[in-house]
Amino acid sequence: MGALDHFSNLFDCSSAGHHKKRKNFQTVEIKVKMDCEGCERKVRRSVEGMKGVSQVDIDRKASKLTVTGYVEPKKVVARVAHRTGKRVEIWPYVPYDVVDHPYAQGVYDKKAPAGYVRGDQQMSGGGLARASSTEVRYTTAFSDENPAACTVM
Repeated sequence: MGALDHFSNLFDCSSAGHHKKRKNFQTVEIKVKMDCEGCERKVRRSVEGMKGVSQVDIDRKASKLTVTGYVEPKKVVARVAHRTGKRVEIWPYVPYDVVDHPYAQGVYDKKAPAGYVRGDQQMSGGGLARASSTEVRYTTAFSDENPAACTVM
């Protein structure tokens, strides 16, 4: 916070002593089903007039709405749901490159767009357990890539 910000907060008469929390500039990704150009237009108009929004991008094929600006994710989701009457949720997918086991049960989702998997379980600590060192030793002992592997095979 600079000196001018500090002095402007001291001499601000409109807040009556209460400090307003500033919103951060962020990107909010939302999943909302859009079938046609009319749905896309309705979703775009629902957030374009919102205070703090600087850019709205829509990918109809992936059913994805991206809002950039000084906004809060919960308020954007609530506004789109209220104005359009559609089922709306925060974008639940991550690129499959980020996940350790993209085809594991609970992570792989058939409804996900191409190149994405469900990110909820992976980010919260769920997923597959790592193999112990004993298991790794036994499985690599008979591997073709291991030059010192057992020659009995």
